[in-house]
Amino acid sequence: LGVEAHTDISALTFILHNMVPGLQLFYGGKWVTAKCVPNSIVMHIGDTLEILSNGKYKSILHRGLVNKEKVRISWAVFCEPPKEKIILKPLPETVSEEEPAIFPPRTFSEHIQHKLFRQSQEALVSTKGSAA
Repeated sequence: LGVEAHTDISALTFILHNMVPGLQLFYGGKWVTAKCVPNSIVMHIGDTLEILSNGKYKSILHRGLVNKEKVRISWAVFCEPPKEKIILKPLPETVSEEEPAIFPPRTFSEHIQHKLFRQSQEALVSTKGSAA
């Protein structure tokens, strides 16, 4: 079944894998399969770091594919802030008159709700659009 294209809400994601390819990243307008490096841990940036850096670091769009020949196993570990205690917003040193904040302040919990609500709304719009 794999995992559909998404970005992670976390700050960082660490992925341990069993050397079977299947992780793909959307880069340069196309899907690129990540190379499996022996004894490695894959790490990528999530939404939280993109918000804190005011977009200087991008949350990577990625997906997981199924391998028809071998069982693919990956274990993701997410590093995320407390859901209600921290207000996510661009750090002051990333904001200036030339580069204003591009993300509104919200808690991690509010960010999760915003992302889920936005995705469900986009799905509704695309469903209605294809039915018309």
